[in-house]
Formats: sequence, C-alpha cells, structure tokens
Amino acid sequence: MDTKHNTNSLKDFEVNVKIKLAFLWTSVTLCYLYGDYFELYVPEKTAGLVKGDNLLDNPVKLFMAAFLLAIPAVMVFFSILLEPKINRLLNIIFGVFFTLIMVLIAFTSLTPWKSFYVFLALLESAITILIVFYALKWPKEAS
Repeated sequence: MDTKHNTNSLKDFEVNVKIKLAFLWTSVTLCYLYGDYFELYVPEKTAGLVKGDNLLDNPVKLFMAAFLLAIPAVMVFFSILLEPKINRLLNIIFGVFFTLIMVLIAFTSLTPWKSFYVFLALLESAITILIVFYALKWPKEAS
C-alpha cells in the first residue's frame, strides 16, 4: 500500500501575496468597525455624542478621522490593484503606521470598560504586523 498518497489529505493552494494582504486589510478594517461599534455601549458614550462632547467635536477632526480610517479600507483594493513595488511600499508604510497607532491606543485604553478596546487594538496590531511581514517577504521574480 502506498503510504505517501493519503486519501484523507486535502489539497492546499499557495495564496498570492496580494490576496493575503487584501484579506488582512479587510480583517483589520472589520476590527476597527467592531471596536467603534462596541464603544457605543460604554456608559455615557452616546450621551457625549448627543451633546457633542467627544473627541471628534468639530468638522476638521471628523474629516481627519474619516480620512485616516479610509486608508485601511482602500488598501484592500490597492493590495490587489497596484504593481508590486508601490504595493509593497504602501503596505509596509501603512502597516507600521497603523501598528503604532493601535499600540498607543491599547496602552491609553487600560480601563475596565475599555478592555474590549485593548483586546481589539492588540489584535489589530498583530494583523498589521502580519501585513508588514508579508510585504517585506514579497516574493522576488526568478532571474
């Protein structure tokens, strides 16, 4: 009996680095959304939103937040569309940038009501570190 050919083994496929990056950006974007949604359950959060007493209390800050959070969402598409050199560079730059932001948020959110936020910030950091890792390890063309 041939032991090398196991009928129970499943075929695995190599996933293109562009697809890996796009799915990682999708994952991190969803985590950002969940964090912001769950934050609405923190006591007094919605009251502050209604009164206008919150971090994004003017049009410029709101626009800057929208711009900042549009980057990971757009990187889903750019990771598939862009040519390798610029693609790799943007994934490294934005991966490092968002890792640093999320680590900062994790350390500044160490309260019982924000433990979910710390968890998501650390998870988001792990995902963006993976983005940087895969971008740095981008396969080279055979010569």
